[in-house]
Amino acid sequence: MLKRKEKTQFESPDRLNRLVVGTKVVGDLITDSNLRIDGEITGNVFSRSKVVIGETGVIYGNISCLEADIEGKIEGALDIEGLLVLREKAKIIGDIVTSKLHIEEGAIFLGSCQMTGYEATKA
Repeated sequence: MLKRKEKTQFESPDRLNRLVVGTKVVGDLITDSNLRIDGEITGNVFSRSKVVIGETGVIYGNISCLEADIEGKIEGALDIEGLLVLREKAKIIGDIVTSKLHIEEGAIFLGSCQMTGYEATKA
């Protein structure tokens, strides 16, 4: 899992990577900066910042990042260090590991979910 560094210039809105509708990438995508995907990726995505998958975004592969906001489709495992938001039109087929999860009504999730950062207490 990628570890978050102190706040950096990578989180700046000017440092946004964007994959637009109609663009297809075959292979892994690695970035330190925020990433928005409205196109299609066949491969894994690694980011030390936030990843946003728009309504038209599709990923066939795994995602590992600091935070994620998903409205599109993912077929693969998600390893999110912080908050994962599944929007109304999100479709996730795969397992999730995250510390915080928000699922809107209408989102589809087929897989298992493991919450991290939680210490079970004895009753």
